[in-house]
Amino acid sequence: MKFMKLGSKPDVFQAEGKTIRYVSSELATDIIINVGEVKFYLHKFPLLSKSNRLQKLVSKANNEENEDEIQMVDFPGGPKAFEICAKFCYGMTVTLNAYNVVAARCAAEYLEMTEDIDRGNLIFKIEVFLNSSIFRSWKDSIIVLQTTKSLLPWSEDLKIVGRCIDSIASKTSVNPVNITWSYTYNRKLAEQDKIVEDGVKFPEKIESVPKDWWVEDICELEIDLYKRVMIAVKSKGRMDGSVIGEALKTYAVRWLPDSVDALVSDAHAWRNKSLVETIVCLLPSDKGVGCSCSFLLKLLKVAILVGADEFSREDLVNRISLKLHEASVTDLLIPARSPQITKFDVELVQCIVNRFLIQEKSNWDMDVVEKNEKGTDNFVLGNGSLLSVGKLIDGYLAEIARDRNLTLSSFIDLSHAIPQSARPIHDGLYKAIDIYLKEHPSLTKVERKKICGLLDVKKLTMDASMHAAQNERLPLRVVVQVLFFEQVRASASARSLNNNPRDASRSTTNTDEECEKTAAENCRTLKKQMSQMRIKEEEFRKNGKLTKKNSKNSRSGIQLLPSRSRRIFDRLWVVAKGHGDNRSSESSGSSQSPTSMVPGDTKSSGSSSRHRRHSIS
Repeated sequence: MKFMKLGSKPDVFQAEGKTIRYVSSELATDIIINVGEVKFYLHKFPLLSKSNRLQKLVSKANNEENEDEIQMVDFPGGPKAFEICAKFCYGMTVTLNAYNVVAARCAAEYLEMTEDIDRGNLIFKIEVFLNSSIFRSWKDSIIVLQTTKSLLPWSEDLKIVGRCIDSIASKTSVNPVNITWSYTYNRKLAEQDKIVEDGVKFPEKIESVPKDWWVEDICELEIDLYKRVMIAVKSKGRMDGSVIGEALKTYAVRWLPDSVDALVSDAHAWRNKSLVETIVCLLPSDKGVGCSCSFLLKLLKVAILVGADEFSREDLVNRISLKLHEASVTDLLIPARSPQITKFDVELVQCIVNRFLIQEKSNWDMDVVEKNEKGTDNFVLGNGSLLSVGKLIDGYLAEIARDRNLTLSSFIDLSHAIPQSARPIHDGLYKAIDIYLKEHPSLTKVERKKICGLLDVKKLTMDASMHAAQNERLPLRVVVQVLFFEQVRASASARSLNNNPRDASRSTTNTDEECEKTAAENCRTLKKQMSQMRIKEEEFRKNGKLTKKNSKNSRSGIQLLPSRSRRIFDRLWVVAKGHGDNRSSESSGSSQSPTSMVPGDTKSSGSSSRHRRHSIS
């Protein structure tokens, strides 16, 4: 910390209690100056030789009855600042530093200690100290700026605040390579900012200065001063948006309380509201960079809790929609506010998703134009960000599905908001639907059919299909569809392997194409046979549980499908067999139902399948 010593005489100021200060001298004091609650017993000559204002006050007091006592009203800096000025007048040793220099400067201005009264007066010396030392020091500039708060409007009128802010903003724009002063940095260094170790001996180890080296030090400023500093930093035009975002995030973490009760408490609600609105207005102008989506969503949660203005919330929603693909499910769990009855604000998430899709469509249209101009026609809509949002919303649906107050229409609307190209796999959607059915057992048959209509069973993985085939909560039609397409997939895979046994690894890539062909062939027959199927619900309830059967010749048992699913699957197997290729390779084993097959026991399984098979014609 920089400091400056003035005067050379010993300090002979004495105190009596807390309210009396006097100079220990052989000469009797001849003037009393009241500053606040403190009385100073001093001598006129040294004071009047340095202060123009004291000359005026003494002259005025001589014309009144109480000529030896002067009142200093609203003295900037209080008794301590006046004592510094008084000691300077006496030529006593006084030390100025970053903590008291602003108070001394304002007090000297009040007392009019200018060059017109005496050369080398206090104002001149303080200005030299400020310009040559304080404003050239990083941490001293911040300390001085903090002290100006209690000395307004004097510090503002003397342009000390503005000069501090300009000094700080200028230093933040310095190339990190040229940073030679100390700074506070307690966060983890970014990968590119870590210590360079490769090829450097230990004594020569070099620490690189990160681009955001300055953000922690200015976090100590109050919000109004912080805002002015950040505006000055941004106005320089040399700071990356990512560094600005990191600075705002660090400040928010420093000042925003963690608990909801502390956020909305009467004592701090206004301050927190002002803080959030200020941070939002300071966000980088380029909405696509700067702050992470996770930070923006946390900021939105706080903005809603503290009742931030509509402009701040709208700005946050727009920014989040541009980076929604970076969010996590936890980030989207925004608590709902009255009069909403749900646990989380689903409507707000729906709004964010809609804006994201509008932006994606705009980008898609622009890319199509560019690629048409370049003669490229292989553009794929299902880009990474869209796929990420599809997976994100499926996870979000699974979380909110547990809410008993979530309406079916809200669930379906949010699911429909995601285009098909964003859901190449429906496992996440199936999980969300299953949870919703479990948590809402009172759904009618029509409602269950409606929510399951969101599902495309052809896009389920093998594990999800097996789970769905055994799921008692799903409507019968959905279970039939799952079983049918799993049988078609298995048949197509087997046919592909038989056609090209030497290239089994490559054949798996064509399974989906074979599945589509087989499904098209059997679709009409399936509809015809389904119309003839009449199965009672009582039979399903009796046989709905999973059964296990141990194979005599296998090392471990296998888990079979439920009775309902197994019987439907056996019928579907007969349908698919009748419309498949009747090759000689399929004449013996291909007619067996997979639900009755046990590896290692071909004969017994064949007889079992024949015994179980039913005609549906």
